Amino acid sequence: MPWMLSRRYCLERAGYLPLALLALTTATAVAQTQTTPGAGNAQAVLTANNAPLVQSAYHFLQAQIGRLSDDNLRTQTYDAIVNPDTCVLHRANLKPADRQAIVATLLAQGLLNKADDATFPGGLIAGVFPPVLNDNSACPHLPQPFYSAPGSSFGSHHSYPGGLPVHESNNETADINLASEYHSVYGQYDANGLDFVNADTIAHPTPQNVAALAPYLSPDLIVGAPLWHDWAKSIVFQWNADGTEFQELSIGGAGASMDDYGQAGDARTGGHHILSIAEAMKRGLSPAFLITQASAHSAPTSGNEFKVVNWIRAAAIIAQQDPLAKGYLIKDGSGNYRLPALEQTGEVDLVAAGQTNILTEYELHNLSDSDFTFSGPSVAAVQLVLAQVAGSFGYNAADTATYNNKFRNVVLANFSAERLYAVYSANGLDGVRIEVQMLRSKGSL
Repeated sequence: MPWMLSRRYCLERAGYLPLALLALTTATAVAQTQTTPGAGNAQAVLTANNAPLVQSAYHFLQAQIGRLSDDNLRTQTYDAIVNPDTCVLHRANLKPADRQAIVATLLAQGLLNKADDATFPGGLIAGVFPPVLNDNSACPHLPQPFYSAPGSSFGSHHSYPGGLPVHESNNETADINLASEYHSVYGQYDANGLDFVNADTIAHPTPQNVAALAPYLSPDLIVGAPLWHDWAKSIVFQWNADGTEFQELSIGGAGASMDDYGQAGDARTGGHHILSIAEAMKRGLSPAFLITQASAHSAPTSGNEFKVVNWIRAAAIIAQQDPLAKGYLIKDGSGNYRLPALEQTGEVDLVAAGQTNILTEYELHNLSDSDFTFSGPSVAAVQLVLAQVAGSFGYNAADTATYNNKFRNVVLANFSAERLYAVYSANGLDGVRIEVQMLRSKGSL
């Protein structure tokens, strides 16, 4: 099999799925200890390889990697996403005792919730260190290719084999288009050097020509951050034998009243976010890039700097890096970790305004990661629709493994929930049946 062919939104808990279907989709994930690579990873690879949507998204991301101008960023991104033999650097040479010490440090610094040790499959060790191949070695490998990973937890957005490259393609496009929008409105100058809104570039955006954004915005930050943000989902969201997924541990806070410099605040977020930052650190990516990447789940504005700081702190502990020495963080006069002043923002003390720095790229990356507001509910709705039409094709949702591996995951990987939701909205169940019949006709079902 050639490699080249190759926010968190808990809808189940929000009541979008009936209890019977919820039980079907989560039973295996709860039962596994998540200490060995997912038994369904190989099946997910087959499904993703045979889905044109997934493969086209993956090739698009590879083309975007080629547009990165910084040599190290381009090289490291290509290696992490495309190289089938890539090493998971933040896991290199880690022994069981090392993992225990890292978890103990995260707990001591309030970056994990101790109660999760009793409830998460395999405990905190399994959540912070999901199983990889060739573990305990100098070059651990991904448990599945990047292109076969889902975009989120089972039942949430892009939760099918190959959902990760599809999700990242959408986010990548969104970040570039947002940057073009900002450049058109805030970064255009007339012959006198005065601002004006360039209606032509708004009406005819050229997202591929991201170099035109410089020096107003950094093309590498705009293009690169969405590529890296969800990288670790290939480790976190592995596949169970019945076509469901591993659970994800929340990292980055304790969820108590102490996460915001000792004040009330909850900095917990999905483990994939933290582990992706840890890997980027080990690969020597710059402070500006790391902070932009870390801003996907929350920009460090409106009182949320503590979240980004905690995520970088947690990633640094996991990556065994000194965030102060590397320039990822500083300490203020009170001894609190803060984001460093970058570029020219250090010429004025912005702490009085509640900020140490803010770059436009942080905000744009955060906004670009917001399609879960539609993609999450679309999966929840389409799961119900697919369960209704499955019988027409000889599948029964109660037969969990067969249904997920041979029907649900295949249909979603080929069509996406977003497309099927639009079809259902316009043409009802019959419209969806017509779509699925295309897969039957080409022998995919």
